[in-house]
Amino acid sequence: MFASITKKPLWVSLLIALGIIVLLVFGFFSSLDFFTRHGEEVEVPNVAGKSLEEATSLLEAQGFAVSIQDSIYRDTIAPLAVIKQFPESESKVKANRTVYLTVNRAIPPDVVMPNLVGMSVRNAAIVLKQFGLKMGDTSYRPDFAKNSVLVQLHKGKEIKPGVKLPMGTSIALVLGSGLSDVDMAVPDLFGLTYSDARDLLQTSGINFGAKVLDPEVKDTATAFIYRQSPTRNTVDRKVNRIRPGQMIDIWLSTKKPVRDTSNQPSRVTTPVENNY
Repeated sequence: MFASITKKPLWVSLLIALGIIVLLVFGFFSSLDFFTRHGEEVEVPNVAGKSLEEATSLLEAQGFAVSIQDSIYRDTIAPLAVIKQFPESESKVKANRTVYLTVNRAIPPDVVMPNLVGMSVRNAAIVLKQFGLKMGDTSYRPDFAKNSVLVQLHKGKEIKPGVKLPMGTSIALVLGSGLSDVDMAVPDLFGLTYSDARDLLQTSGINFGAKVLDPEVKDTATAFIYRQSPTRNTVDRKVNRIRPGQMIDIWLSTKKPVRDTSNQPSRVTTPVENNY
């Protein structure tokens, strides 16, 4: 055949070659429909909320490939459940298309506990949400800073800022309830250790204010109180009054103080004559 073509005039050979090229191009484009299934589309099923295993089986049964695109954590969804999919459900796509899934993490990531003390309860709730934590139970105790966070708790114990916790952990808050309308005698803290005085004040709803430490004090809990403000008694020997929610400033030393009784009033009193 090649020999017969070469014996023909040049223009005839060019026409034959051109015809062959046209046939090849036509055949190539005609075969694309067969190989790509052009015009054949299927609907993507909805797998959101299903487990990863169930979603994979459903998609592969309908001819789709499956790929995990990302993983995030939501404590309201079961571990390894599908959160999002792409293409979205009910989308019309070609067969054999890959469906990308975002799944819920099986283990929550760790987050850092923020410092909420001193914040209003509203701001504390916003900060907890930003850090991926939840606000748990709230309780109140007398304090002049009403609705302000006094203590942050995890499982009933005070938790310090910077501690790592699983995302979604609940944090309980102790809030100030404002000053009480009922007053009481100022408790006498002289000679008590800081720990003993703290326990006493907690039962009275009174808080520590400023804590002034002598230079040698290393352990506050075992240090002794040798001065307080307000004092138990006034200058004229009357009992000072205080309301729950107010604070007492204290001075701490490593040595247990001895009360000076030289200026104490005598216990012996002189009978007073009645002038009726």
